[in-house]
Amino acid sequence: MTLNKKHQSIIVILAIFLASTSLAGPLPDYGFKSPAFIGNGYSTHELTKYNLEQTRAKEIQQAMESKAAALKAEAKNTPINQFMVNLESRIYAQLSKQLVDSMFGENSGQAGTVTFEGTTISYVKDTENVTLTIVDTNASETVITVPIGDFTF
Repeated sequence: MTLNKKHQSIIVILAIFLASTSLAGPLPDYGFKSPAFIGNGYSTHELTKYNLEQTRAKEIQQAMESKAAALKAEAKNTPINQFMVNLESRIYAQLSKQLVDSMFGENSGQAGTVTFEGTTISYVKDTENVTLTIVDTNASETVITVPIGDFTF
């Protein structure tokens, strides 16, 4: 089957017309999406990146501090450390009992001084009060006055 010249020219016109209408549509947007390339919103983009980096660094630091605190607490929780803490508290309790007995007991003295681990504890007793002076290792002084007549339970 052969086409005559009239039919061939109609097919060519149709092909040109169809091709030209398909080229007439708008082209899709092929612009850059990253604010680093186009500049719009770039400061927001950088601020978001900075905040994410800071948040992550803070989380890592907190995790490390938490782990160190857990290891420190675990080291303090050994049987020998528990024994030492218990022994130390009993020694302090015994020292404070002896100090109270020397200030308010039956054979109490008028004055006394004890130095323990760099802290000096002294007392002076008169007819109405006992004045207790505590000087720590930093030379900070604390004075406590206790009335003798009111010191009963």
